[in-house]
Amino acid sequence: MSGLLLRLAGPLQSWGERSAFTPVRDTAPFPTRSALIGMFAAAEGIGRNQACLDRYQNLRLTVRIDRPGTRFVDYHTVGGGFPKDRTAATSGGSNKGAAVITRRHYLSDAVFVVAVTAPDTTLQRLADALTRPHWAPYLGRRSCVPDEPFLLRRHVENPEEELRTRVPLSRTASHTKDGDGQAAGTIAVEFLLEHPPTTDSAEAAPVDIIDVNDMPVSFAQHSRSHTGRRLYRTQLPVPRSLAGPPHTLIQRLIDYAHLEESA
Repeated sequence: MSGLLLRLAGPLQSWGERSAFTPVRDTAPFPTRSALIGMFAAAEGIGRNQACLDRYQNLRLTVRIDRPGTRFVDYHTVGGGFPKDRTAATSGGSNKGAAVITRRHYLSDAVFVVAVTAPDTTLQRLADALTRPHWAPYLGRRSCVPDEPFLLRRHVENPEEELRTRVPLSRTASHTKDGDGQAAGTIAVEFLLEHPPTTDSAEAAPVDIIDVNDMPVSFAQHSRSHTGRRLYRTQLPVPRSLAGPPHTLIQRLIDYAHLEESA
């Protein structure tokens, strides 16, 4: 199957993992499947209460972690110092009467490139929606706006291979230790796969198996639910030539994206 490529980068990202309307709003260290499917559904104009998540069951997601980012916590308050009728509303229709305090976790300066593998009919539908989204995409929270270029390529024959061999790396070669590469001309980069890596890839680095609970069943406001899936985390070699000076990164990304137009 073919696929498309998304680059998720911006000043802030936050991929909720366990919390839901609690004082502590956490973030996973990578984009969750739930958040990505929510992004696709929003781009297609599908509301939270519309039960059509089966249309995304055949997607396979592979994440390349270019930069993991730095985690930080924002101490956030709403409604402090106001009369009760001007404080935050409750689900029962009244007001809380006091400040609402949350601690919101973010990833700063993180960059992920996601390969979305799907049948061609599904791929075309998603590419069209992401090009002209009904609701604008964001990186986990509405305040987290993605950088450009966002949709790197609408159609590639082997998106996972593209991640390993051709997509520019948002990391400078000068900031990579010599020991990070399996060979002099490569850099070891972390990948998250939804299927076990091939034998050749497994020989390059150990594989960690992690279980996550981010497969969405329902996005309905009062009945959100998820099931589990398994991820395979490993480091794979990518050509050192994909990294370069920071001032050339945007141009390299633009040149790569334009390859599709000239194909």
